[in-house]
Amino acid sequence: MEKKDRIDLLGAGLLVGVSLLLGLNQVLVKIVGQGMHPALQAGLRSAMAVLPVLALAVLFRRRLSLRDGSLGWGVVTGVLFALEFLMLFLALDYSSVARVSVLFYTMPVWMTLGAHFLIPAERLTRNKIIGLVVAVTGVVVAMWGREGGENELLGDIFCIAGAMIWAAIGIVARVTPLNRSVPEMQLLYQLVVSAVVLIPVAFLIGDQIRDLQPFHWGVLAFQSVVVVGLGFSTWFWVLSKYPASEMASFGFLAPLFGVLLGWLILGETITIWIVVALILVSAGIVLINHKPRKR
Repeated sequence: MEKKDRIDLLGAGLLVGVSLLLGLNQVLVKIVGQGMHPALQAGLRSAMAVLPVLALAVLFRRRLSLRDGSLGWGVVTGVLFALEFLMLFLALDYSSVARVSVLFYTMPVWMTLGAHFLIPAERLTRNKIIGLVVAVTGVVVAMWGREGGENELLGDIFCIAGAMIWAAIGIVARVTPLNRSVPEMQLLYQLVVSAVVLIPVAFLIGDQIRDLQPFHWGVLAFQSVVVVGLGFSTWFWVLSKYPASEMASFGFLAPLFGVLLGWLILGETITIWIVVALILVSAGIVLINHKPRKR
């Protein structure tokens, strides 16, 4: 399939589907968290996702190589990936899916700030500055309107830290030799290294098993195969075929789906603070990524 200059029906359908999976993912993590500690869940999910991602890479004949100078930086992003998802999964242990969905998807905000200083071609523009202010206002609104006390505040801090680490991974992937690797290879680096890091660390922390049931294993397998294996790979494929600027207009869907699915599946309460924060963060992300069409 040749590259497209705009999002067509296929691209839009895939982006909506992937956004739905990403929103659902927060709910699934919350459910599996009832059976095992977040650190163990994050490590096992990475380990279980390696095979489906590898199978898809082989199926689509993607070039997987350790000899292109990317190995060292691949390990770095793998460690960052481990920290990112440890922060995210801990956040879901302390806070609601709705709050986490809004705060975690502020990643473009932190990536835009980092890129301004590290990537000369991506300096802040008027639209980006306005978007940053709007999105950060949304973060303040979400944190101001918390109702769960210190635990919820701790969850917010973990979540924002995870979003910042996610942004750091994106920047490292762009400004280092890691950019020579195909996206599937970058994802494999992250999955393998994070599994190697997180699983031993999980058992060093202490008791990792809570009320573990066979159902939790099924949900974890779905996360690994469908959300990470299929969902992430589909996202990378769409990114390789469609303009990133066009895809940015779909950036608000993942947090929106997360908030709605947390309400539908887990019965969470959606407060006016969350609604306002979601609107502000989503609007900020769209502004940050918006690029005027050239005549």
